[in-house]
Amino acid sequence: MMVRYERPYSFAAHWARRFARVSFLLFALSLLAHRFGPLTTPHFLALVGLAGAFALLGVLFAVVGLARLWQVAAIGGLASAAALVYAAPTLGFIGYGVVQYLTRPEIYDVSTDTVTPPPWLKVPQAEESWLKRKAAVTPQDREAQILAYPALTGRRYDGALDRVYQGVRNVIEQSRVGITEELGVENARADLEDLAVRPNAGADTNAEPENVPVPAARPEMALEGAIAGRRASDVVLQGEWRTLIAGFRFDVLIRLREEAETTFVDLRVASRYGPHDLGMGAAFADQFLRALDAELLGIAGD
Repeated sequence: MMVRYERPYSFAAHWARRFARVSFLLFALSLLAHRFGPLTTPHFLALVGLAGAFALLGVLFAVVGLARLWQVAAIGGLASAAALVYAAPTLGFIGYGVVQYLTRPEIYDVSTDTVTPPPWLKVPQAEESWLKRKAAVTPQDREAQILAYPALTGRRYDGALDRVYQGVRNVIEQSRVGITEELGVENARADLEDLAVRPNAGADTNAEPENVPVPAARPEMALEGAIAGRRASDVVLQGEWRTLIAGFRFDVLIRLREEAETTFVDLRVASRYGPHDLGMGAAFADQFLRALDAELLGIAGD
């Protein structure tokens, strides 16, 4: 008489695949809605946390299913493997965020000028929801930035303001930064000294002028005293940048300042939501400045 062995069925593997599929679907839809739709970052992170809970359940049940497969050859090996594949994107996304959160300082605003950061032309506003943070950046935050990103400093270029401004514009386009506010752009216009012709060039230089203008106070001095970190001769550009995959929003401010025969460029990057930018602000600033160095290759100074 032949004895036929029937393999048991692993319900754990069955539910593992279901939980993991729900996790993957929830994560994918929320990611698309955040990147291309109206979903805000606080709601997106809440949905990702829920998707992570389903993914974790899927992994736990998948481990049970694989253990049953090893012990009694229970049916469900393919379901357990599929559950691990479905859960991987969600858990990988969350795991990367946790690692960045633990290894990077808890700051959301970085600036190449830590003494007098360039002020915003329009202070960014966002509905914080459950992602609460400090209203202002403290000196302790700037010290934490210096310790974590000591190489994040401004750039000085041995070139005229208009030349550097054109290079900044090119890098802005390459970096997908959308400019929303501008100030002092007229200061970057090239000096056309060759086109300036004095109508009284042949007049008697010993003659006394009829009208002597009274010198007025320099406008940049008055403005600089009113707003720290800004002069009337500065060129300031403010815009918005989004990460390529997740679509996290960052506010970007670029300040160009002409000093003697050089132009100094400072950058400020702030996360729109949350108290922690996971190091993405400093990474973008470093990438932007490196691209600007390449764009203005040959005129970079110290």
